[in-house]
Amino acid sequence: MSQYETIIAETPVERVRLIKLNRPRQLNAYSTRMCEELCIEIDAYLKDDALRALVLTGEGRGFCAGGDVSSADEDRDDLMQQQMSHGREMRDGMHRVIQALHHLDKPAIAAINGPAVAGGLALALACDIRIADEDAKLGDTSGRFALLPDEGGAWLFPRAMGLDRALKMTMLAETYPAREAQTLGLVTEVVARGEALNQSLDLAQRIAAQSPLAVRLAKGMMTTSMDMTLEQSQREAALAVMVANPSKDVAEGVRAFFKKETPIFTGH
Repeated sequence: MSQYETIIAETPVERVRLIKLNRPRQLNAYSTRMCEELCIEIDAYLKDDALRALVLTGEGRGFCAGGDVSSADEDRDDLMQQQMSHGREMRDGMHRVIQALHHLDKPAIAAINGPAVAGGLALALACDIRIADEDAKLGDTSGRFALLPDEGGAWLFPRAMGLDRALKMTMLAETYPAREAQTLGLVTEVVARGEALNQSLDLAQRIAAQSPLAVRLAKGMMTTSMDMTLEQSQREAALAVMVANPSKDVAEGVRAFFKKETPIFTGH
């Protein structure tokens, strides 16, 4: 287990990294230090080929309540004394975290065990898949403090739920129960209370058993195609095929199929 002040990072099962936001008294509201530690751990996950899936969750009864407005962030106090303080706080803080998750070519799953609001919702949406406890709440509460969806929500929210619904959510500072959030496009799957982490770890294990090469290439193809035409996406796919098809993983998949065995993929 890695030693951090605001997160817990461990590998509870082979090939799966688990990160827990660890400020439970603040419902895991993010701080300057938490953002720094998340960036370190996400980068370590990206660079470790032995790790094939990431699960992100919160310690205690919350996933993430957004930015900390309780004045309990001592690191922020120092940052506010510097030039361009508020801009640097966003650029060097949660902006870096959201971008790190968004640009990952390896899978990330959000296990939403409680409130995921404002920046916490942006954090969940930066992951590829979101599994939520049935009693979790999701939404954008930033407007209650006259704040903005500035962590990445202005980009992520409309893409997940449509512009009209995102505007309504943000302008009225709305939150939704997990099942309603699922119908709105904010949640992938809703599970029984207390099961989000277990279900996410199970899903991560199943993904980790697949070819890491195919998983990473497929994720890259799909995420980049969101801003491409069909023809552009197909050109990118043709290039990716030149990497995937000659790989040892494809040969192993074909071999295991005809032998009726479980393939063992190495990512080569």
